[in-house]
Amino acid sequence: MALSTFPEALHGVKVYFIGAKGTGMAALAEILASRGAILAGSDVPDSFYTDAVLAAIGLVPHQSFDADHIQNDIDMVLYSDAYNASNNPEMARATSLGLPMFSYAQALGALSRLSDSSGIAGVHGKTTTTAMAGSILASLGCPATVLAGSAVASFGGSCTMRAGFTYFVAETDEYRRHFLHFSPRRILLTSIESDHQDYYPDYQSIFDAYGEYLDSLPIGGLLIYCADDLGAASAASRLGSLRPDLRFAPYGTKAEGPWRILGIKQEEGRSVFKISALDESLELRMPGAHLVLDAVAALALAEDIVRDWKGRTPDAREWALIKKALADFSGSKRRSEIIGTAKGILFMDDYAHHPTALAATIRGIKAFWPSRRLVVDFMSHTYSRTAALLDEFAESLDEADCLLLHGIYSSARERPISGISGQNLYEKVRARRPGLATGEEKTESFLYYSEKPMDALDDLLAFLRPGDLFITMGAGDNWKLGAAALKKLKEEESRDV
Repeated sequence: MALSTFPEALHGVKVYFIGAKGTGMAALAEILASRGAILAGSDVPDSFYTDAVLAAIGLVPHQSFDADHIQNDIDMVLYSDAYNASNNPEMARATSLGLPMFSYAQALGALSRLSDSSGIAGVHGKTTTTAMAGSILASLGCPATVLAGSAVASFGGSCTMRAGFTYFVAETDEYRRHFLHFSPRRILLTSIESDHQDYYPDYQSIFDAYGEYLDSLPIGGLLIYCADDLGAASAASRLGSLRPDLRFAPYGTKAEGPWRILGIKQEEGRSVFKISALDESLELRMPGAHLVLDAVAALALAEDIVRDWKGRTPDAREWALIKKALADFSGSKRRSEIIGTAKGILFMDDYAHHPTALAATIRGIKAFWPSRRLVVDFMSHTYSRTAALLDEFAESLDEADCLLLHGIYSSARERPISGISGQNLYEKVRARRPGLATGEEKTESFLYYSEKPMDALDDLLAFLRPGDLFITMGAGDNWKLGAAALKKLKEEESRDV
């Protein structure tokens, strides 16, 4: 089964997923299940929210990697990019049996060639923009499949919206140039910045990778890009000089054309904004101007898909549905996600793990809930990113009222860097903000460090007070601290009744 002939009809095809609990892999499993594939798979025994996603489609993976799980009757093996034959016994077994094997990125690319496809790319905002685009398309009844990098509330808690195969919208990842497997008719580019320093040692290297992806657009293809982001705007300008055969749609406050943002008003509990394409205002019930940018990007993408689908732009009735879809949008897993309230304290979780995303999210939350003290718990992800952007990380946390910091959450793809630890960020923040209390006293603003997030639980419970907003941020496992604190306070609440 060659990649170029990845089958559209998967009824009865036995597919085995190695690393099935990864968000992208779970989303891929949902799509293949909807096309009739018979699924099995494996992963580590840890619990993830994707366990429920997989169970909903009848896939309960083995809780270990064992070569005996791989049998001759498997038609196709799909594997997480985290694994290979040298570090995974199932990969080694499948290789020895000569089974057809595709990485997540390769399988996603194969699916993109079966539909009119749109790839959403960028260092920030991919998941939320994809989720918003899917919510809009679903509201219009568009025959589309949408794959987001997280579970989405408006997708019924799934990672995908599956309403047909005519159109395909998916997050596409820049790491190790994975997005080059994807075959897009449209690309939506949110941002380009230095990131993944273990693979892209400098800005030019990641910029060039994006340039290669953008240049994969076919004649007449569309690039939707954020005019407010220097990297995205520069890439669009470069592409325009090389490819006059393409279409371009800028969005943002600096954009010209229908997707220019004319104004954003942050109110308690909502963001109201206007764009050139509409006379009336739109609203989001999520925090931050950065999410308004994501919403306008999603509008631009959905409008072009509708134009192709119906041969016209959305009419007044459809715009009303679009407006409602945005107003009802409640986010996705680990993206400004409200996980609960207890004793007057609001608990949130967010995946932001790059300084730009951290600063934008914190700024948005402060504007959205101005009356709450903002207590931020941050855990940096990867030694290489922390080392390269240490000053930027410290600055990005400036607007938090109180801070809890932890050791670096490492990645399986890198080794620790000598002299780089979570303590480095703590010291940087301490130097920037000497007014933050660092003892155990209950003060208005504090700075706290624990190597492991859960070690901070008792002190966190002592620090928190009614009216606070506590948010865990980062790509690590510090979300467990927020979940544990919420559970403890809910138990106290129930005893107090």
